[in-house]
Amino acid sequence: MKRKLNEKYVYYGIMLFVVAIFLVIMFSERKKRETELDIESKLPKIQQEETQSKAQTEEQMIRVVIKTNGFQEIAHAEIKFQAEGGLIATAGDEKREYGQGEVFAVTPDDAMFQKGTIKVESVVSGDKITVSSLNRGYGTPSYLGSFELFSSAEGMILVNELPLEEYLYAVVPSEMPASYELEALKAQAVCARSYAYNQTQGLSYPEYNAHVDDSTSFQVYGNSKEQESAVRAVDETRGQKLWYQNQVVMAYYYSTSCGKTTGIEAWGTTPDEQNQYLQSVEICKEDGNSYEAELPWYRWKAVVPERVLSNLIELNTATEIGTLQNVSVTKRGAGGVALQIVAQGDGGSVTVDTENKIRRALGGKGYQIEKQDGTVVDSQNLLPSAFFQIEKSEGNYIINGGGYGHGIGMSQNGANEMAKCGKTYIEILQLFYQGVTVE
Repeated sequence: MKRKLNEKYVYYGIMLFVVAIFLVIMFSERKKRETELDIESKLPKIQQEETQSKAQTEEQMIRVVIKTNGFQEIAHAEIKFQAEGGLIATAGDEKREYGQGEVFAVTPDDAMFQKGTIKVESVVSGDKITVSSLNRGYGTPSYLGSFELFSSAEGMILVNELPLEEYLYAVVPSEMPASYELEALKAQAVCARSYAYNQTQGLSYPEYNAHVDDSTSFQVYGNSKEQESAVRAVDETRGQKLWYQNQVVMAYYYSTSCGKTTGIEAWGTTPDEQNQYLQSVEICKEDGNSYEAELPWYRWKAVVPERVLSNLIELNTATEIGTLQNVSVTKRGAGGVALQIVAQGDGGSVTVDTENKIRRALGGKGYQIEKQDGTVVDSQNLLPSAFFQIEKSEGNYIINGGGYGHGIGMSQNGANEMAKCGKTYIEILQLFYQGVTVE
């Protein structure tokens, strides 16, 4: 009887052991599957992070058409290069080497062009290449990166290729004085980077595989010498751009505000969900006073003789109106900007829309503009801004205006004044560009 009981216990023991093994296996398989599912669910994120990490390590490049003196043309008749550590010029299988400081002069009839474009690089990595045939605001310019020359019917096209961050080293001081506050320079760097990034998404000069040129048509590049403060501003904001609605924005900027900015409709663009970051804002301190109230261009005045303005309007609008009888602002936009004017003459009338065309219609040589600090300057191709009032008085047209530039986006002088008051570049950017993030 005892033996039978022992056999029974052994039997049950074996059964329990088998069940336990089965449960362990089932539990292990379940945990394994859960782990696999967890990895699968996280895989897109992991892949995205790997892609982003790879993108961060690969430097964004930009190709810039370098224009002639005064940024007048894109075709050069002669180009001269030199570098402290020497140069290498290649075209197809042909290679030329130039020693330290030795000049490589090239003209459109150079035999190297028969083998394709000519590429010019410095022997020493990181060495700047001086283009001694050019003149810029600070003198003879030098550039980081390399060059590619194209032959055309008009002459040679010069393209500078370099990392976008290094490009900004020569954009920031060309667009904003390097003596400005660091936080203002950092705001400028983020704006310039955002603008440049958008330009690299397409080619403005597809025939030369180039994204931009170095003039005001895009961002001024290389007209001022690199400065330590500007380089610091770029480095301390490295990679940071302005984002709105999951897109990097076009960060427009200008010189000086009249205390307010305006919206995108000033250019005739219809506001939509993608451009709502460009709204009219007041650039005021906590006490209600404008940051820029003491700056020369904050307010200005022009007294334009009737005959002069008649001629300018006819010339600039290509419309004969005779002797000018009246000019009136018939439509205004956000912030008080003029969106439409009507010029009435004894021989006809003309209607002008959008801030840029209005400024051009009333601009040109022949009169002077007095800033609020009493300094006087000659009129230019464009009226200083489209924030103005105009009235006729004793044979003259009196234009009272404020600000300098188009008034959309960031006021550079406003940014500098805000920085002087302790505002950070993030605070500056989030005032001028509503609802953006800096990432």
